[in-house]
Amino acid sequence: MPTPSTAMLVLGTTNAGKLVELAALLAPLGIDCRSLAGLPAVEVQETGSSFAENAALKASQQACALGQWVLAEDSGLLVDVLDGAPGIYSARFAGVAATDALNNSLLLERLAGRTGVGRAAHYACHAALANPAGEIVATSQGECGGVIASMPHGSGGFGYDSLFIVPEYHRTFGTLSPAVKALISHRARAMRAIIPAIVKHLSAHKKAALRAEC
Repeated sequence: MPTPSTAMLVLGTTNAGKLVELAALLAPLGIDCRSLAGLPAVEVQETGSSFAENAALKASQQACALGQWVLAEDSGLLVDVLDGAPGIYSARFAGVAATDALNNSLLLERLAGRTGVGRAAHYACHAALANPAGEIVATSQGECGGVIASMPHGSGGFGYDSLFIVPEYHRTFGTLSPAVKALISHRARAMRAIIPAIVKHLSAHKKAALRAEC
């Protein structure tokens, strides 16, 4: 745990793939961050009707439970012809205990016979920063447009990455390098948008703690 003169940022996730992506974005800023692993975190019920609501729920409830700054996000894939599905149910599209492979298979099944614009989709991410009292002090969002491939390509990333073709690169997220994904992904865009607020609030927290120690 941090000392009174430091502010630790907890990344509100246990998803290993998301943790790697988020930590890589924050490391260059020298922000002391860690995941929920090993912390007395609570199980947050994602009862929101949008990514924004779920991100806020996760950030606020974990911050209250831990007494720490928490950055949480909620993200997923939205397919136009499926009326935005799988959307907020992206991680459990094929059921509560679904794996990435099962979710991908169901998606391909639902899009069977579709071509061109019939396979258009986009990834969306909403992020929320909560202070130790559980108050949401900053939010952001990011999107990345693409097309769903007819079969998986690449083993990189997670979720639907092996099916999500980025038109500008003519390749799926599953085949793109982490460096490229860190520039163009929905999550990277949402994180970059909220980073100034993270720096501002954590710096202010540290200064206030130092004054209190004097």
